[in-house]
Amino acid sequence: MIDSQMIIVATLSALSTYACLRFKLAADLPSSLIGIAVVFPVVFSINAAYRRREEALGYFADLKASSMALYYAYRDWVPKQNQGGLSYEKEFKDLLLLTFGKIHQHLRATDNVEKEELCSVYRQFSDISKLHEKLRSIGVPANEISRANQYLRGMMIDFEKLRNIRLYRTPVSLRAYSHIFLNTFPIIFGPFFANISIKYYVSAGYILAILYSVILVSLDNIQEELENPFDEKGEDDLRLDVRDEYSILMNEK
Repeated sequence: MIDSQMIIVATLSALSTYACLRFKLAADLPSSLIGIAVVFPVVFSINAAYRRREEALGYFADLKASSMALYYAYRDWVPKQNQGGLSYEKEFKDLLLLTFGKIHQHLRATDNVEKEELCSVYRQFSDISKLHEKLRSIGVPANEISRANQYLRGMMIDFEKLRNIRLYRTPVSLRAYSHIFLNTFPIIFGPFFANISIKYYVSAGYILAILYSVILVSLDNIQEELENPFDEKGEDDLRLDVRDEYSILMNEK
């Protein structure tokens, strides 16, 4: 939360307070204005970003569960007498781990490569669908193939929900409004902090100006960190690269 932006805003708010004291521009501005005009909208934005992150966690968990259900299907549904059973299981395992990797690349990709990464994800889904048809040819019942296709459909639905969360975020206008006013309010409230210095003691105004800057810029930074849960730049982002973890699970018999 503490970065160069916070230091700049805190410095400017202190300079604004000094300038107001120097030119005798003191005023008892309503402090509730900050809560109504700034804090309430940004708390709404943070809450919306947090809900999107929690939804993304749920969809990603569903995607992984459907994937493992499909792997167990390939492990257990193939007729035991069929000599190619193990090769189908290994082929699906390799396909699934590659799919996890492609989903990871797509969700954290920049906009200029999004279409290319999207096509690579759907190529993996297509290969899994084709592999289902191979199971049909070795005697797996049609109802089981239908169930496998339902698992695949569930994976695709959850992927699309994750993709929508990545593409459609908190309204841009609300984010811009919060970003502008969170960073400018400590500066334009210089007369208020100057009035505190005159009314009580000089350092009180500067301390309050810096404190307001730290609080408001911290809220702005929190909102920015939560906005994109897929960029892997913050402690609260989703951990999308799960290939090693699930490779170990699929080696368990």
